[in-house]
Amino acid sequence: MIAKLAGALDEITVDGVVVDVSGVGYLAFCSARTLGRLPPVGTMVRLLVETHVREDHIHLYGFLDAAERDWFRLLTTVQGVGARLALAVLSAVDPEELGAAIFTQDKAALARADGVGPRLAARIVNELRDKAGSLVMSPRVSAPATLAPPIGEGPAADAVSALVNLGYRRGEAFGAVTAAVRRLGATAPTEALIRGGLQELASGAPS
Repeated sequence: MIAKLAGALDEITVDGVVVDVSGVGYLAFCSARTLGRLPPVGTMVRLLVETHVREDHIHLYGFLDAAERDWFRLLTTVQGVGARLALAVLSAVDPEELGAAIFTQDKAALARADGVGPRLAARIVNELRDKAGSLVMSPRVSAPATLAPPIGEGPAADAVSALVNLGYRRGEAFGAVTAAVRRLGATAPTEALIRGGLQELASGAPS
């Protein structure tokens, strides 16, 4: 199984790239996000790769960072979401925004992707809500300034744990505390974030 490609960027197509590794050209399908961040043709490139083996083909899917690759893996666990559709989602929604969309039930954000209608967007949100916490909480996933910072440790993480201990699902707790951090600021103490998270849950925003 191929897990990484490192070589000269030989060609950029509408939906992928060809990487020349010691004279062998490997075609890897990529999201629009990855294609837009590639260096010029002829320069060296390193892609993380997910290999899909089927009876009639072997396809490679390339990613510039582990965050996008991990979201690709997670998206393809959803019923009805194949590799190409997962790339479409990642082309329309950045990994950072994707995590926020799932935890805040923002189906409209997911429906921006080609081929994703309201029903499939709802299924993605419902199936991934309790699975995606580890990705969003990972230090390597950095949120843009318009979103709350990743919850990895400190008061926000303690607030999530407190809500889970109160009986809320981790996905619900994470979404509520993320909203509270956006509203109260990243320096808010644990007690304030717990109260803010409970208010979010009571309002029904993250559920």
